Amino acid sequence: MLAGLGALLLWAFLALLSTLAQGLPPLQLTAMSFAVAAAIGLLVVALRGEWQALHQRPLVWAHGVGGLFGYHALYFAALAHAPAVEANLLNYLWPLLIVLLSAPLLGLRLGSRRLAGVALGFAGCALLLGGGARFPAEAWFGFLCALAAALVWALYSVIAKRLADVPTGAVAGFCAGAALLALLAHLAFEPSVMPDARQALAVLLLGLGPVGAAFFLWDLGMKRGDPRLLGTLAYAVPVASTLLLIMAGAGGFTWQLGLALLLVAGGGWLAATAR
Repeated sequence: MLAGLGALLLWAFLALLSTLAQGLPPLQLTAMSFAVAAAIGLLVVALRGEWQALHQRPLVWAHGVGGLFGYHALYFAALAHAPAVEANLLNYLWPLLIVLLSAPLLGLRLGSRRLAGVALGFAGCALLLGGGARFPAEAWFGFLCALAAALVWALYSVIAKRLADVPTGAVAGFCAGAALLALLAHLAFEPSVMPDARQALAVLLLGLGPVGAAFFLWDLGMKRGDPRLLGTLAYAVPVASTLLLIMAGAGGFTWQLGLALLLVAGGGWLAATAR
């Protein structure tokens, strides 16, 4: 559970670090960040002599690479074809989907307290991200991509528990595969930009944290922890991310943020105390 919470904490830094990388095309940033994560992960695998962790069946590779790359590709497509606020709100259905899918895919009981907890978490997220949200019909493709991204990440997360025999070291290979696919997509659809010192530092920090260690920690959390509780607590990510941006001088504290914080905290408490 602590590993899963560590992943959520690292993801809270994603928006802040992404602002440092502003100016790099999204797919190029994804490819570079995943390349850093893969290089460090493969180095750890080599030092520990655990190369067998990369010898996995095709289904496992499809799950790992497809989940990491598929989610990011769909998310960036959503931002490109729909308003960012609305796309983000739909994308943050993934914590709710993790909780709901835990019942049919893992046979885990939900219960009214846990469902109430995740509902409060989503309400806090909607209050924070969805103020004045509108869903114009012409942006249907972007909204569809955002929903697909949420579903892909929820399925990736829940199915990880069904693949508990796969060592976490395999995530290093998944990152390498995601980096390769992102590079190919970047070369096909985007111009390349030479990063400056600020952008290069952002790429390094992203590869170390939100697009690196976070995936290894999340894999541990999903396989050994309670996906229902982690799914509910995931609604703290947009709140914590907003607080970090405010601390960095990118905004001010609002009543919506304060209420969202209370809703997410209350939802987490309900989920944590559910039996």
